[in-house]
Amino acid sequence: MEDHIRFDREQCELHLLDQRLLPTEERIVVCRTLADVVEALQVMVVRGAPAIGVTAGFGAALALAEILRRGGGDWRAAYDAALDVLAAARPTAVNLRWGVDRIRRLWRAAGDMDAAALLERIKDEALAMQAEDIAICRAIGRAGEGVIGDGQTVLTHCNAGALATAGYGTALGVIRAAREAGKRLRVIADETRPFLQGARLTAWELQRDGIEVTVACDNACALLMGRGMVDVVVVGADRIAANGDTANKIGTCGVALLARHFGIPFYVAAPLSTIDPATPDGSAIPIEERPADEVRCLGGRQVCPDGVPVYNFAFDVTPAAFISGIITEKGLLKPPYATTIAAALSA
Repeated sequence: MEDHIRFDREQCELHLLDQRLLPTEERIVVCRTLADVVEALQVMVVRGAPAIGVTAGFGAALALAEILRRGGGDWRAAYDAALDVLAAARPTAVNLRWGVDRIRRLWRAAGDMDAAALLERIKDEALAMQAEDIAICRAIGRAGEGVIGDGQTVLTHCNAGALATAGYGTALGVIRAAREAGKRLRVIADETRPFLQGARLTAWELQRDGIEVTVACDNACALLMGRGMVDVVVVGADRIAANGDTANKIGTCGVALLARHFGIPFYVAAPLSTIDPATPDGSAIPIEERPADEVRCLGGRQVCPDGVPVYNFAFDVTPAAFISGIITEKGLLKPPYATTIAAALSA
């Protein structure tokens, strides 16, 4: 599935499948301005670190097109400010900053190119980023499918599939590649409260692919592992620190702790762009806090008493010591991660 992020180059519009409505409704949100893209990122029309990075490329094109439509003034200063706004839309997924920085580098390298010509170059770059991400996810799948044995059951948390990327997926890319290699497998998808990405999105993707999937509530994980119902865990990532500490959807660290207790391998699948060498360890990763009503309400119905405060941290950090391997497009990285990550990035 590669049509959930679609760019209309002629009209300079970004068409996004609204992931908030899945699996019961498939609706397209059309973004024409920087504000449209920022809102789509913040309310999670589009989510998942690689998909956020790709969206940043298209958002950068829309921002410059909007400035050109307005005309007048110093377009360079206005564009610099617009890229800052885009980069700040969400704090945890490093791919957002990565995507904006890639466009900035292209702009700086273009020198005195006029804005209209630059816009076409940025469109080219954003489309290249989208195509590269699909190729990278397929490479991650090939690199990681060996961690899943024939007949095994894989547990995954949140959604790290085609919807979280430009297509194919990271964690689900590993699962898809194992299936394509002829392996029989089953998947357990944690529901992933409060946004239910596992129940709504992962189950939807895998069912469409004909891959056997069962949804389990988040707090069933210990029971499932204790009964021998899980053979391997594969999850995605929103930011990986230089030492291998990994930020992913809230609840991931708990899954990793349980996997360690029950002796189950725990793998992270992510592109190298999700690794942030400027972040030394997990303590330096900013953790996004989202609106309380995402927890207070379920399906539009209030489930918490009035006046009771809510914690709604969107991510947690899994220590590198709990991770069996990090699957990237350059292969499977093993501990010590400070060494293997640095080598992969330098290569």
